[in-house]
Amino acid sequence: MRIATTIFLTDRTITPVRVARELEQRGFAGLYLPEHTHIPVSRDTPYPAGGELPDEYGRTLDPFVALGQAAAVTERLALGTGITLIAQHDPIDLAKQAATLDHLSGGRLTLGIGYGWNVEEAADHGVEWSTRRALGSDRLALMRALWADEPTSYEGEFASVRASHAYPKPVQKPRGPVSGPRTLIGGAAGPKLFERIAREADGWLPIGGRGLAESVPKLRAAWEEAGRDPQHLQVVPYAVRPAPGKLEYYAELGVEEVVLQLPPAEEAEVLRALDAFAAYL
Repeated sequence: MRIATTIFLTDRTITPVRVARELEQRGFAGLYLPEHTHIPVSRDTPYPAGGELPDEYGRTLDPFVALGQAAAVTERLALGTGITLIAQHDPIDLAKQAATLDHLSGGRLTLGIGYGWNVEEAADHGVEWSTRRALGSDRLALMRALWADEPTSYEGEFASVRASHAYPKPVQKPRGPVSGPRTLIGGAAGPKLFERIAREADGWLPIGGRGLAESVPKLRAAWEEAGRDPQHLQVVPYAVRPAPGKLEYYAELGVEEVVLQLPPAEEAEVLRALDAFAAYL
């Protein structure tokens, strides 16, 4: 099993360069970074985990800039977003960012995408909350038109692009209906999400990994119904706090990669956490 990590990198934490170097030297598989452009002070949306929203949510580094630094100082470390709030991006710009990072890193990018929880943050980006999932699908399809080998136009519900020259191209080749960087979709289990994953992605990025014994068979059924190769489905539990037996349980479900949660802290505390996680490598 590949053991990757995620961390809220901020202006107060360990730097992208230091954590990336430490992860690669210690044999970890990857680094995934979350995204929030801003957190409006006037906010009615409750924090999904309950209680007060942690300070790091409003201080996150831009994941693509930070992962670019990580790519420059590593050779093997996988680089991922967990997650990119796809509805909040201009899809033409995002297609360029993702393709550039994938190209410069030699194909190491995983594009983890999701639809968010903060209504006020999305609204400031002009996102109508009820349409954010459809908007995300539309933007992903437009991005894939720009990633195509030949100039390809796209006309969607929310946006369009003319047939264009758009380089660099992502390194990974098309697989089934999916092209571009390895793409995982985050979100709570359910038939609509699973249908979207089967149609648009390489797999699922479930936060915490609870309830997988019940959910994974349903996702596999949706995947196979869409005509996808069952051997290619990827389920990557995300932001996991490891415990004895947990990773073995995931392996029994066919999980081949897990993303462990690091503290949003200064260097010394993060390195202590990596020392503790070494037992799972």
